[in-house]
This record gives sequence, C-alpha cells and structure tokens, in this order.
Amino acid sequence: MQKKWKITITAIIIILIAIIGCTIWYAEDYYHADSSVNQYFNKSGNVSVIETDEGLFVDGPGNESAVIFYQGAKVEHTAYLPGAYKLASKGVDCFLIDMPFKLAFFGEGKTDNIIKNYNYTHWYMAGHSLGGLMGANYASEHNTIEGVILLAGYSTYDLKNKNLKVLSIYGTKDTKLNLETYKENIKNLPSDYTEYLIKGGNHAQYGNYGFQEGDSKASISADKQQTETVDVMVKFILGN
Repeated sequence: MQKKWKITITAIIIILIAIIGCTIWYAEDYYHADSSVNQYFNKSGNVSVIETDEGLFVDGPGNESAVIFYQGAKVEHTAYLPGAYKLASKGVDCFLIDMPFKLAFFGEGKTDNIIKNYNYTHWYMAGHSLGGLMGANYASEHNTIEGVILLAGYSTYDLKNKNLKVLSIYGTKDTKLNLETYKENIKNLPSDYTEYLIKGGNHAQYGNYGFQEGDSKASISADKQQTETVDVMVKFILGN
C-alpha cells in the first residue's frame, strides 16, 4: 500500500513539473522586440515613455485623444513603441498594454483602469491582428470608445450599431492575414468604414520584432510602413 502511494505521489509530482514547465515555456515563447526600440525610452523631444502597471504610456503634446493599443498574438508590447512614439508626437497619445501571456484576450481589466485613471475626450481602440479583434470586442461593449483601428485584422463583433468610426489597414504583402476571413467579416463594420492598403507592407512591420512565420517579405522598410500607418491614423482621429 505504501509503495502504491509513493508511486502515485511521484506521478503527481512529475505531472505538476511538466505542467509548470510547459506553462513557463509557453509564456516565454513569443516574438521579442528588437534592440532598436530601446532608443525611444530615453529619446529627447516632446514625447515621454512612461512605464505603468498596464504597460507603457506614450505621452506627447496632445491632450484630447488617445489610443489604447493591443499587441498581436505572442508579440512583446514594446515592439510597437516606434509607431506609438510617432503617433504621440503628432498629437495622439498611446497606451501599449502588456497582456498576460502576450495575448489580447486578457486585456479588458487593464483597459478599464486606463480609461478610469486618465482624462481624454476621445478614446480609440487599436490593435494588431488578434489585438485588433479583441480591441473591437471591447469597443462593442463600452460606450466610452469612439473608434476602432484594425491593423492587419478584422472584427467578428458587430460594430454597425455602436456609432463607431472604424479604420482598417493592411499591407499588400501580408500573407499572414486571411483575406477570405477578412472579407467575410466586413459585414460587421459600419458601411462608412475606412480601408487603407499599404503598398509593399506586410503583416509584421507594424512592430519591430523581426520576421513572422507565415508572412511575406515586405518591399518597404518597417519605418516607412509605420510612418504611413501613423499618418493614416492621425488623419482618421484628428482629421488632419
């Protein structure tokens, strides 16, 4: 009897170790921001990068409009700092949320905290790929959100009757985004949504984290793709 208990306890310990090991491996298996983002933490100018409990607050000269940004699946949130910095410098502050396990499924509580603790007149949800989908989900359930920005993503949630502005951006070299699924879900967007195609842009270059499996090589630089994306976002939000 004692021997059976020892075997059972040993088996349980092995299973627990395996579960913990798999959890740690999964948590660490993601696309890391490359070293180019480090310069933005101490860059001089009119934009400050502030670490918060939710992630990063990129604070520029604007005071009225802000974007809450959800990272793509298994991508480090700091990878999007170059684009967020450009956005803030043009008058739209940005919150880059650091999601548990780098998945936007878990961001709702952090988003609630941001909206509660900061005073902006105009709030926008934005996200890359899966992050865009989950940002659209949040917007569909909260009247505080004025608009949704989808970067290489789509919404499976009905946004038509929420009085939301919607902007959808994707690159012509993006082979990670399923265009068939994208087109199927256009029915969930308001009829006056805005679509913008980045010529030569791919799926990954909205952030600085290298090449993504399943994507194609872009024919433009990441900096050009991010600059073009930010310019379209600023026009969409501020009208200029």
